[in-house]
Amino acid sequence: MDIPRIFTITESAHRIHNPFTPEKYATLGKVLRLEPETRVLDLGSGSGEMLCTWARDHKITGLGVDMSQLFSAQAKYRAEELGVADRVQFIHADATGYVTNEKVGVAACIGATWIGGGIAGTLELLAKSLCPEGIILIGEPYWLKLPATEDIAKGCGANAISDFLILPELIGSFENLGYELVEMVLADHEGWDRYSAAMWLTTRKWLNAHPDDDFAKEIRAHLTSEPKRYVTYTREYLGWGVFALMAR
Repeated sequence: MDIPRIFTITESAHRIHNPFTPEKYATLGKVLRLEPETRVLDLGSGSGEMLCTWARDHKITGLGVDMSQLFSAQAKYRAEELGVADRVQFIHADATGYVTNEKVGVAACIGATWIGGGIAGTLELLAKSLCPEGIILIGEPYWLKLPATEDIAKGCGANAISDFLILPELIGSFENLGYELVEMVLADHEGWDRYSAAMWLTTRKWLNAHPDDDFAKEIRAHLTSEPKRYVTYTREYLGWGVFALMAR
């Protein structure tokens, strides 16, 4: 079980696999008013930066589940590096359908709502692990401005304009599903740049180290096209945020 190889190459140097910076995750931890020993579940936990830094800064305990072998290993290393390996656990597994045995105070899916087939299914899944009055965290893209054409949407990595909503409609969709928005932290251009542009140097270094790899031609094409695509489409049209929700 693993994610497509292109992600393990382009994001291998990332600690955060979305447009958040460390400062944004620190802000999120503060605004949630996390109490020591709060149990946090993170489905699609990537390299574990959120759980590890919150364990260090807020003394939470946590469980992360991710299907990437590389990122799961990086998460375990990060926990040891920050001295929180006794507080957080990382499992290499498919998070689809994952439910904890013990209820948690915060259940998160940050940028991986495909796990539940979309927002509605992911909320339903996370709720199964959540304590009464617990908080669900959803990380999700939204349109900063609605693309004029389907080609622009595809340039942003979407299959269609309908894949994402503008921010007021996204918040409205949470309300329609029976949840109240109680906090949010939104990414900015700096976060998008750090997430996207950092891949280019990682990709170039990989190409320098693996010139004869069978995948090198595809990776080279990706590096050639990606910077222009990003500044033309994603940076201008796509927002991203983490939304804290509580059931009504």
